[in-house]
Amino acid sequence: MKEVGVVLLCYLIGAIPFSYLLSRIFKGVDIRIKGSGNVGATNVLRTSGVAVALAALAGDLLKGILASWIGLSVGGAVLAAICGVAAVIGHCYSIFLGFHGGKGVATAAGIILYLMPDVLLGLFGIFIIITIVSRYVSLASITVAVLLPVLTLLLGKPWPYIISSFFIAALVIYRHKANIRRLKSGNELKITEKVK
Repeated sequence: MKEVGVVLLCYLIGAIPFSYLLSRIFKGVDIRIKGSGNVGATNVLRTSGVAVALAALAGDLLKGILASWIGLSVGGAVLAAICGVAAVIGHCYSIFLGFHGGKGVATAAGIILYLMPDVLLGLFGIFIIITIVSRYVSLASITVAVLLPVLTLLLGKPWPYIISSFFIAALVIYRHKANIRRLKSGNELKITEKVK
C-alpha cells in the first residue's frame, strides 16, 4: 500500500500545471486558449515570454526529478521507473486541469536527468541540433522520444528504466499526434512563430 501511495503522490506532483499557473499569475494569460493551446513551456514562450517560459520549464523538470527521487528512495529502481511514468502521465493528464495537460517532454527530461544523466546528455544534444536546424521544437521532441529507449538499451541501463523509457516515449509521441499531422501538412509553427 505504501508503494501505491507513493505512485499516486508522484502522479499528483506531475499534475501540477506550472505552465498554466505561472502564465496565469505573471501574465494573466490562460495558455489553454492562447497560442497553440498546449499546456507546456513552448506555448508559454509564445504567449508569456522567455522568463515565464524558463520558470515553467524549470518547474516541469523538477517534477520529474522529484518523482524519480521519491521512487528511488522508497523502493529502488523499479519504483523509481513507475513513479517517473506516473509523473509524466500526471503532466499529460492533470487532475487539476480536467485531465488535460502538456506533452510530457520536460517532465520526462527531469526523470532522465536524475536516473540516467548520460542518456539525457545525448538526447539534449540531438534536441538542440534539430531545433536549431529545423526551428521545430515538436520535431526535436518527437525525435528524442523515439531515441530514448534506443539509447537506454545501448547504454545498458537497468531493465526497469528500459521498460519505462518505452512507455514514456510512446506517451510523448502520442501526445504529439496533432504536431505530426501539422508537420506533414507544413502547418506546424516554428519556435519563434506566434499563432495568427
